[in-house]
Amino acid sequence: MTSVSSTGFALFGAALIAISYGLARFAFGLFVPPIRADLGLTPFLIGIIGALPLISFVFASAVAPMAAIRLGARNTAVMSGVFGVVGLVLISQSTGPLSLGVGVFSCGICTGLMMPALTAAMQVLVDRSLHGRVSSVMNAGTSIGVAVSVPVVLFMAGLWRYAYMAFAVMAVIGVFAAWYVIPSVSRVTPSNAASPEPISALQWWRLLRLSAFAFAMGFVSAAYWIFAPDLVVTLGELPSSATGWIWLAVGVAGLGGAVAADIADRNNPPVTQALMLMMLAASLALLAASPAQIWLAGFSALVFGLAYMSLTGLYLMTGIRLLPGRLSMGPVLPFIAVSLGQAVGSPVVGVLVNNFGYAIAFATFSAIGICVALLSPLYPRYIDQGGDEEAEEETGLQAAYDYQLVDEEGEPYSYEEEEQAKS
Repeated sequence: MTSVSSTGFALFGAALIAISYGLARFAFGLFVPPIRADLGLTPFLIGIIGALPLISFVFASAVAPMAAIRLGARNTAVMSGVFGVVGLVLISQSTGPLSLGVGVFSCGICTGLMMPALTAAMQVLVDRSLHGRVSSVMNAGTSIGVAVSVPVVLFMAGLWRYAYMAFAVMAVIGVFAAWYVIPSVSRVTPSNAASPEPISALQWWRLLRLSAFAFAMGFVSAAYWIFAPDLVVTLGELPSSATGWIWLAVGVAGLGGAVAADIADRNNPPVTQALMLMMLAASLALLAASPAQIWLAGFSALVFGLAYMSLTGLYLMTGIRLLPGRLSMGPVLPFIAVSLGQAVGSPVVGVLVNNFGYAIAFATFSAIGICVALLSPLYPRYIDQGGDEEAEEETGLQAAYDYQLVDEEGEPYSYEEEEQAKS
């Protein structure tokens, strides 16, 4: 393991998220047109396959905190990378829907394990006052991965098998990097025998509202992630290579999501959520209305990338603030909700495309997004409220960080001692 600063860890975490989220999960939509053509898959079947990594993500996220406790942050991150390598290789060699489905399912496990592993490592390497910001930067790594996949599709149009083999090589590099950088911290136990306070009814109610909005956003965004490239190729009759520019726009604009989420977190989250959901809905409607115009399609992708990454970053930071003493739970719940929404939305989009076409399917999901945005005043507020909430948050933070870290053998863990032992 090597020494790393808070900024360095944020950038390193963003790189691992780029591989696990960007390449192993969201890049799939970019390659749907050639994969569907080569394997003879229907839109409905693609919708089902597109939901598999989201389902496996939910299962992996549910066990990831326990894996980080039992196996340690380093081993959990490495295991995540191994699942990514296996999944990417299987996709590159798939001959039908079954092998393709197993590959994307394995990639979903990779995605679900990575963020909890990085969160566990963050508690050792990053000052607690920077946790929200570092998490937001790492979350923006998804956009980096999406952008990295663009040159591959531009220069290897139709050669999706070679593209996924290249992604697998990147994932192998990520496995070795995770083993070298991430500490072997395993679990946390109270140093003074004081356990965190139980989650209150008010906190559960806020988490429920947060999860409901995250689920709805995931449901609406599934249309774009899975079917946007296929829409411009099928309905707009653009070449497959042109979809690379759309994904590049999504990735570049998504990088601004880290900043936007941080600003929203410190100002008015409900208003920002409403604005970003409106932008998300508008991006779907714009793409369906002008799929043959590459510039309008690119603008739609810019709007979608900024809106999606801002929303996921906002949900992540809200979860951290709502459960400040439970970093393995607060950031995970909204991500699970987003993936559940995408898992439900993906086959629904496939059914609508099969029966009514792309334009109606995307317009329907756009309308749903607008309706959800109108409910944003119900988004949990946690900054402007007084007294009792602030005291509750402060108490949770104190309980959360008066902890003693222990290593994988159960001995007291010290990052500095591990560095000295290495040198």
